[in-house]
Amino acid sequence: MENDQRNLGKKKFRVLFIYPNLTMATLVPINLSLLSACLKKEDIEVDLFDATCYKTEEISFEEKRVDLLQIKSFNVTEKGLQYEQSDIYSDLIKKINEFKPDLIGITLVENTYDLGMALLAKIEYLKVPIIAGGVYVTLSPEQVIANNFINMICVGEGEEALVELCQRMINNEDYSNVKNLWVKKGDRVIKNELRSLTDINKLPFIDYDIFGRDRLSRPMFGKTFVMIHVEIDRGCPNSCTYCCASQLRVILQNEGCGVYHRRKNIDRLMAEMKFLKDKYKPDYVNFNSETFLARPTQELKNFAESYKEINLPFWCQTRPETLNEERVKILKEMGCECMQFGIEHGNDKFRKEMLNRLGTSEQIVNNLKIVEKFGIPYTVNNIIGFPGETRELIFDTIEINRKINPRTINCFMACPYRGTVLYQYCIQNGYLSVGSKVNQVIDGVIMNKGPLTYDELKGLQRTFPLYVRFPKSEWPRIKMAEKFDDEGDSIFEEYKREYQKKFF
Repeated sequence: MENDQRNLGKKKFRVLFIYPNLTMATLVPINLSLLSACLKKEDIEVDLFDATCYKTEEISFEEKRVDLLQIKSFNVTEKGLQYEQSDIYSDLIKKINEFKPDLIGITLVENTYDLGMALLAKIEYLKVPIIAGGVYVTLSPEQVIANNFINMICVGEGEEALVELCQRMINNEDYSNVKNLWVKKGDRVIKNELRSLTDINKLPFIDYDIFGRDRLSRPMFGKTFVMIHVEIDRGCPNSCTYCCASQLRVILQNEGCGVYHRRKNIDRLMAEMKFLKDKYKPDYVNFNSETFLARPTQELKNFAESYKEINLPFWCQTRPETLNEERVKILKEMGCECMQFGIEHGNDKFRKEMLNRLGTSEQIVNNLKIVEKFGIPYTVNNIIGFPGETRELIFDTIEINRKINPRTINCFMACPYRGTVLYQYCIQNGYLSVGSKVNQVIDGVIMNKGPLTYDELKGLQRTFPLYVRFPKSEWPRIKMAEKFDDEGDSIFEEYKREYQKKFF
């Protein structure tokens, strides 16, 4: 759509996105790519400042995972991705001065909030209006809007709200009543109602141009692929206590916005995938779905038949209870080369009561054996450090992992992010204080109390795959490797070399 500015020979309206990301966490976010596509459709110029390749952390997220034996070592630069050698703050200011945005949008999750605020602090003097969005904003709107650097926030989905905001700014119209936005006006904050949820079948195709093809590089089991990330559905039907998705569903559905978990129809999905394949020439597909198999079997069959036209290997994640032999066979024939499953915990009672995850350990083991039968490599996710979790309970999780044969094993730390049921539980029961800093899933959070100290949990985290893979006769020595002292570190390094040789 052409706007009046073009007709008058003026520059187009410009939006700059800021992506404050963990160092070399190379998963490309779909939200910014979709927002870019929506704005470009309306003839709005878009650019991006991406923090991913800056060394804002001493050790990158993926390097930490290598050290913890969760992934095989890799060289992400083999596909063209390189560390930035310049100063991140100077580069941001340079980008703004060159692009001259009319609006800056920043996306926030809890573990990148501090970096995001540090970036905004450096550009406050430029006086460009700033809007913040993302899951952290929706779950903690009061905390975010209180920040002096931010002029407005988007609560809920942003595609339609951001377009409307830009159109009103272009036309010099009042935008303080745009649905989904909270807008500062003088000394008050105008909190607008939420709009109906977006029909994801009507969105434009994803725009990865703002990131560039090199940023589509993604390591998997020691190799680096150019990977496109495809939104096959949005939301999740489950209600895990530690997950933001379940609370987003509650907030949006309680406000009458519609059904949060939505699936794209196959024709729409295939048209987008053909477009992305032709444009970006990927090696691999990541289906961006909380639970890939949260769909009827017949729909999966129809999709599998259509996917033959794409003919690219793909990765997906789902829950063990969604598996059966027929479904796994379909995935194998489609070209599924890797799957990921959340086991999270090995004790049925604790898993149900603390995590609100149904299903039994027996069901998990039996269903993952089906995946092994069809020869699809898979990764499992486990979480330790929940409130009240004992060493014995953690070893229940180790034991269930010993009964299966995943290619890689993730052991993450419990992260009670703001807005989740787990966060409320931790606050109400004294495990966390309001304002406690929760890091990414590798480092978790230091709780005020618990059967195990933070160092004890970190020791169990680094030895978790060793307990799973090595015979129990080795367990007394592995226990020594839990200690962060000279002897423990030496023993861990010895086992680490052996583990990498045997299992990677």
